[in-house]
Amino acid sequence: MQEILPSIMTTRLAVDEKHELKEINIPENPQQPKLLILLARFISVIFHPLFIPIYVVWFLLYVQPYFYAGFSDWDKSKILISAILMYTFFPLVTVGLLKALKFIDSIYLKTQRDRIIPYVVCGIWYFWMWYVWHNLPDIPAIQVKFGFAIFLASSIGLIINSYMKVSMHALAAGVLLVFMLTLAFAQYLDSPIYLTIAILIAGLSCTARLIASDHSAVEVYTGLFIGIISQLLSNWLA
Repeated sequence: MQEILPSIMTTRLAVDEKHELKEINIPENPQQPKLLILLARFISVIFHPLFIPIYVVWFLLYVQPYFYAGFSDWDKSKILISAILMYTFFPLVTVGLLKALKFIDSIYLKTQRDRIIPYVVCGIWYFWMWYVWHNLPDIPAIQVKFGFAIFLASSIGLIINSYMKVSMHALAAGVLLVFMLTLAFAQYLDSPIYLTIAILIAGLSCTARLIASDHSAVEVYTGLFIGIISQLLSNWLA
């Protein structure tokens, strides 16, 4: 027998067969086998929101020939390293320091309270990365728009965090999805397989959060919607 982990329960008021009003517990997410939950957690790590921007920058630098033709390997490496620092390393250090100083209870940011300071501080890193790209003439405009979309998604996520614990994975998935759609409509993709992969990543990431986290469906879908809107607004504003 596979072990079944308990699901998240929510309380609802309902009228029973005796026409009496009672509280009942309803699973927020269906119970899932332990193996499926482990797989979902693995997917959540691989497509963590701290890694999605790095995948995109790497894709623009080394997979697509249009954007960085003529750049030396060292110049490309500098762009990738700066993205890793701002989108992955500094946010990780920030969360680690916050945990060490007991400003947050968990590095997994399981509560809305834990997410406030990381949202604010990471928003600063994201704004700085966009600002640097915006002022470098050799950085493609599409990459600048992507950087602004990340900042927008983080900022909107901070606001929505006052009302619900929106899924950060879904935020990143929404931005990625519309970014790849933007490349496709602009005919910058050599193969439709890239767009298919982006759709698959978005679907896997959101499904994994529904299976392996305490996020409700509303929190995941809201995060995806915010990410989509953020990239669309960036395409228009940036």
